[in-house]
Amino acid sequence: MTFDDIIRNIEAKRLCNGRRIIAVAGAPASGKSTFAQALAQHAPMACVVPMDGFHFSNEILKTRGLLSRKGAPNTFDVDAFIALIKAIRSGGTIEFPTFDRTKDCVVKQGGRLSAQTQTVIVEGNYLLLDDKPWSDLARLWDLTLLLDVAMPILRERLIARWLENGHDLAAARLRASNNDIPNAQTVIDHSCSADLVIKC
Repeated sequence: MTFDDIIRNIEAKRLCNGRRIIAVAGAPASGKSTFAQALAQHAPMACVVPMDGFHFSNEILKTRGLLSRKGAPNTFDVDAFIALIKAIRSGGTIEFPTFDRTKDCVVKQGGRLSAQTQTVIVEGNYLLLDDKPWSDLARLWDLTLLLDVAMPILRERLIARWLENGHDLAAARLRASNNDIPNAQTVIDHSCSADLVIKC
């Protein structure tokens, strides 16, 4: 399937309350953000909404003993995320949080959908997860895409990501193995079938 085929699939989805909502799911380091932005440049009146804006704060994660697992499904405010997608479905202008990777924190009202936005491209790891409460999202998507990247490639990218953040090779491998790779395996093993699977 070509990129143009994907855009045609998006354009074919009927608008509901002036909106169509497209889910782009995939493991960490699968290229979701880059792919979603590329789609937004070609889809009609489009905007990207990242799931990462719903990370719990580091303070909450410390209290719950989950800081070392940041990025796992239970480290996101999934109820607030589902509420946002429902609000997007209703139409109108919507503000949403984003995530500042450099500062490792959520930016409240970091993004904004105008009332004229027709195509909302939501990207995140767990958009197709088949576990509650994530599975409640399934009925909210008009089209689902899953980026399929082989685990050896994901591992290389995840290690490289930590190296770029100043870790030495041993520390980068440890960070990837202890958290990122298990999260990637969760996406691979527990995501529902997507309408379109994109081999990357």
